[in-house]
Amino acid sequence: MSDETTPVCSAKGCRSAAVWVLAWNNPKLHTPERRKTWIACDEHREHLSQFLGVRGFLKDVVRLEEWEKGA
Repeated sequence: MSDETTPVCSAKGCRSAAVWVLAWNNPKLHTPERRKTWIACDEHREHLSQFLGVRGFLKDVVRLEEWEKGA
């Protein structure tokens, strides 16, 4: 589970701590360099990646700690 300071998975109804960042953009709406993010727990990383991937939106999947280091 998570507390108020722990990022929570973006999957609907999930309250688990997020450990992955899924960077994406919708090319019909965003410039190529723009990155939106969803965050995911281990359990939902693949599901959310597939959802974005089949739409051609998924650009990168990295561990949350690595994403925060690069911020």
